[in-house]
Amino acid sequence: MDIQRPSNARAKKIRRIIYGTLAVLFIAGVTVVLGRLRPAAPSVDAGTIWTDSVKRGPMLREVRGLGTLVPEDIRWIPAQTDSRVERWVLRPGAIVKPNSIIMELSDPTLQREALDAEFQLKGAEADYANLKVQVDSDLMNQKAAEAAVRSDYEQAKIQHEVDDKLQHEGIGSEVTARLSKVRVEQLAIRAQLEGERTRIAADSAKARLAAQQAKIAEQKALYQLKKSQVDALHVRAGINGVLQLVPVDVGQHVTPGTNLARVADPKKLKAEIKIAETQAKDVARLQKVTIDDPLPPGARAALSVDGTVELENLKDVLFVGRPVHGQSDSTIGIFKVLNDGSEAVRVNVKLGRSSVNTIEVVQGLQVGDKVILSDMSAWDNFDRIRLK
Repeated sequence: MDIQRPSNARAKKIRRIIYGTLAVLFIAGVTVVLGRLRPAAPSVDAGTIWTDSVKRGPMLREVRGLGTLVPEDIRWIPAQTDSRVERWVLRPGAIVKPNSIIMELSDPTLQREALDAEFQLKGAEADYANLKVQVDSDLMNQKAAEAAVRSDYEQAKIQHEVDDKLQHEGIGSEVTARLSKVRVEQLAIRAQLEGERTRIAADSAKARLAAQQAKIAEQKALYQLKKSQVDALHVRAGINGVLQLVPVDVGQHVTPGTNLARVADPKKLKAEIKIAETQAKDVARLQKVTIDDPLPPGARAALSVDGTVELENLKDVLFVGRPVHGQSDSTIGIFKVLNDGSEAVRVNVKLGRSSVNTIEVVQGLQVGDKVILSDMSAWDNFDRIRLK
């Protein structure tokens, strides 16, 4: 016969509620624990990174720049007059001497003016020669007139002496003696006046000749100017060197001052180094500069060079190799190697003055700390990495 069992539905329901509650609590606990766990540290091949240790001691501050070799002796050849480019005689790259003609210009007006100046100079020189003959002749005539008067004066003096002696001896008359005396006095005055006229004529001749010589000098200067301008139509190098640039074309009209060509001496070269604007503020005159690469025997202009400028020598500072993204006076995150090189953690480091390959550590690191200097931007989202 069947025996009726007591019902346990309520107990089952209670157990299901308890189990469900425990499951929810367990899942929530696991979620909280997992949420608090840090993400797994990524692995980085230690052979692909570049590290350095923090040191204390002297640090030489330097800045580096790239540049080129440029000639010390460069000559730009300008046009001297309004003219037209007729033809190029030489092309860029040609070896030139001071008298080498690079190009030829033309200016018909200038050539006509030079010819006129030459004729005017010759005319002035002919006028001077004619004037010299004239003033010499006038001066000679005046000197002859003076000589004639002085001759008469001397004869009159002799005659007066005779007349005066005859009078004292009672042979000659007093009137004759007095008349001869008057004549001597008159001729003396005339001789003096003629002498003055001769001196004035000589001074006048000098002044007239000097005026004509000044005119000749003026015409000669004008002619030399025009001649030099005509000669400049044959554009010459002026120095020994290499023709580097001809910035004008055949048929082009050029005005005074237009640069026609550039010539440089390739034997005298200097390095022009360009320093980044952020580093140039510390560069000053008389600082030592070193060119890393020795110049080869065949060095030429436009050859690239690498130069380093020594800024200062810091005596006792904390420094390390310069990180890829490490700038002076900045704070950056950098990985410090821990646990005998098996892992690295990110630390904030304040940097100070920088050099080409090193940088000052102001805060965040100590002597002996080993840090990664390579570009670690691929792990910016991680504060810890494993090194393998």
